[in-house]
Amino acid sequence: MNMLNKPYIVIEWNDTETDAVGWLCCFNFVSNYCSGGLRVHETVTREEVIKLATGMGYKYAACHSKVGGGAKAGIRYDNTKPDKLEVVKRFLLAIAPYLENGVSLGGDLGIGYGQVMDLYKELAIPGVPHLVAKKYESDPKIIQGLKDNDTLFDMPYRGFVMYDAITGYGAAAGLDESWKQMGGGPGATVMIQGFGAVGTGAARCLSEMGYKVVAISDAKCMVYCENGLDVDLLINSVKDRGYLNQEAFLPEYQVMKNTQWEEIACDIFMPAALDGVINEKNAEKLQFKLIVEAANIPTTPEADVILERRNIPVAPDFIVNLGATRLCDAVPFGLIPLEPQALVDDSQNIIRDHISNLFRMKKEQGITLREAARIRCQPLPSEAPDVDWQGKNK
Repeated sequence: MNMLNKPYIVIEWNDTETDAVGWLCCFNFVSNYCSGGLRVHETVTREEVIKLATGMGYKYAACHSKVGGGAKAGIRYDNTKPDKLEVVKRFLLAIAPYLENGVSLGGDLGIGYGQVMDLYKELAIPGVPHLVAKKYESDPKIIQGLKDNDTLFDMPYRGFVMYDAITGYGAAAGLDESWKQMGGGPGATVMIQGFGAVGTGAARCLSEMGYKVVAISDAKCMVYCENGLDVDLLINSVKDRGYLNQEAFLPEYQVMKNTQWEEIACDIFMPAALDGVINEKNAEKLQFKLIVEAANIPTTPEADVILERRNIPVAPDFIVNLGATRLCDAVPFGLIPLEPQALVDDSQNIIRDHISNLFRMKKEQGITLREAARIRCQPLPSEAPDVDWQGKNK
């Protein structure tokens, strides 16, 4: 029986020095390997981590991967506390047996990829950070591919580094393809929730494409301008990563509470930060023609039902935001030329192909884009972790 709707394994950790609680969820091991991000936030739950890991399983399938499955980890703890990294360090030690045997964790909400890598080095956990299963690590081509992957943290692209740009630029392509599939014309208005790596990359790409970004929000405020925001000004003036610099706002910009995004009417909404922001409490009153999920699980199942009834398509997260996952999966295997535009084109082409097919399936089968995506991108069944013991195959 194929139990793809259930995660392969879920582990809970309780810190011995604080009230922090953490979870590791491996949705599926493919070629004995799975990967995802580690998030640290005071609202993290077990259910959230499982949903995110499930999404990673579908995301790897959407990337056409045959060598990686989905995982996710989360720690329920205030990421602004000074002892955050010490808490994360204890969590990584607790799950070290999995990190040594096929599980790869990078950064996510509340902790950066570089911080996670630094902790791996400090702890000297053997075999991490993984990017491929152990059976590939002695292959000269893979060894070079892993070195190539490391260059993506410094490779410049449109004012960003590649790993920061790729997901936002891919999400922008998903938005553009969705709007075109709906018959939308040029100059459509867009609101983006979130101004981190994904939100800034998407904003710049959409501006380059000719879209009018009229509103952007971060954790502190929202800025709105009916005639469109100067995206480059906002990006180039950032002082604290992830936050708008209000000192750079032009006189005609309207500063609002970040909770007022529900009041804005525009063509397209792109949530690019938190999960669950579109729910049964607000879905009925939202004034958008299209929603494009650059964040993970920003729409609840209850909201999906309401939005479908209101004929507001939702381009699903594990298609729209697959850019970084595609890089981690493809670059070590040399599947994409190590050239900035080629890397971005690859993710954008995959996303556009999926989106066009999702709209076709929606029209032909009368299903939602999310339902179509789950049919089209079924995860592979889970294998075992990347372990070698005497009775493994008996």
